[in-house]
Amino acid sequence: MSKSKRQEIRARRSRQKRSQQVVLIVMVTVGVLLSALALIRGQAQSIGEIVQITPLPRPLANGPALGDPNAPVTIDVFEDFQCPACASYSEQVEPLIISAYVETGQVYYVFHNFPFIDDGTASKESDQAASASLCAGEQGRFWDYHDMLFANWNGENVGAFADVRLKAFAESLGLDAAAFDGCLDDGRYMDVVNADYQLGTRMGVQGTPSVFVNGVLLTPGFIPSFQDVQQAVEAALSGQ
Repeated sequence: MSKSKRQEIRARRSRQKRSQQVVLIVMVTVGVLLSALALIRGQAQSIGEIVQITPLPRPLANGPALGDPNAPVTIDVFEDFQCPACASYSEQVEPLIISAYVETGQVYYVFHNFPFIDDGTASKESDQAASASLCAGEQGRFWDYHDMLFANWNGENVGAFADVRLKAFAESLGLDAAAFDGCLDDGRYMDVVNADYQLGTRMGVQGTPSVFVNGVLLTPGFIPSFQDVQQAVEAALSGQ
């Protein structure tokens, strides 16, 4: 075989090798792009629709507490953000209590997390929602996030409070996303959540919402009405 022939064969093989390398690079690049697209699409689907809220004014908000800590009456409320009865209480009864007694300086109102609906599950949506609410409180937005959680609940342990949605709620409220995400990922407030749970257990909480007026549990096993709370508060104010 002549020298020129051998050179031609080597050149042809070199061109084929380069062509194969280009094809391989293109295939890998396309694969990476498709994987990234699928991930983005999957995240969007997992977030789902977010119900927006209009933040409400809360008197003397300090984390999960409202009002004057020196008020003559203290109301302690234990709730699980996955509890539909809690959502009903928070939407219908709580605003009346705030208007009648917290804004007038007669009641100090304290929210406590009591996550139990996720017991035995791997997702821990109640615990994560509780932790997220306190992470929002770190930025002075506990009560707005509280309202956002109840507005976006759509079933127990079905992904309504998956981490990706909890972070999306914070972004929707205009929170510092990096600070919030870091707080949630670190589990920064889980000790506080667990302490609230233990406090509720010692006080006799067996379900949510549980409402205590100066340490006395109202309507065990039932959602207290505003009239139930009003009667208890007025009795406490009159010294009965």
